[in-house]
Amino acid sequence: MSQTDTPDIQALSTEVSQLRQELQLRDQLVQQLSQELFRLVKGNTSFIPQRSEPELDMSQLQALREQLQAVEQQVTFYQEQITTRDAEIYQLRQSVQELTDRSRMLEQVVQELPQIYRRKFEERMTPVREKVATLQRENRQLQAELQSVSYRLALKTRNSSHSGIDLPNFPRPISNQNNISTV
Repeated sequence: MSQTDTPDIQALSTEVSQLRQELQLRDQLVQQLSQELFRLVKGNTSFIPQRSEPELDMSQLQALREQLQAVEQQVTFYQEQITTRDAEIYQLRQSVQELTDRSRMLEQVVQELPQIYRRKFEERMTPVREKVATLQRENRQLQAELQSVSYRLALKTRNSSHSGIDLPNFPRPISNQNNISTV
């Protein structure tokens, strides 16, 4: 959820509260007017509608009906707005909850990443370490063989320098002496 959504939620919440207060105030005013009208009619025994002016009474009654109808329309309008705002608030709260849950999940994944990378690195390094160990063993073995050969060569060289040149003896083939001259 972005930072701009939070002020929108707050603004909507504030507006819903204001609308509820206005609706409550109007309900109180209607209630007070009803009570006052009832008190006046009940308390005033001399209040008898004059029959001489029925049109005047009818026009006042009609005006009161229209006012009452206008107030009812306003109440209905505000109730619809409140219902709409409540639905929006509910949806926004659900969105906030979903995003909070997703954020927690992502935080957990981020916290687990170093362990996962270490484990994967260890898995990849195991064959490399084994190969290095094998190469080091082979290297030591070859160095040992090289030292052995060098030592034997040094002994042979020292012995041959005292006794003269040591030439290899090649066996001569007996049956092919005639072929050597023709070749």
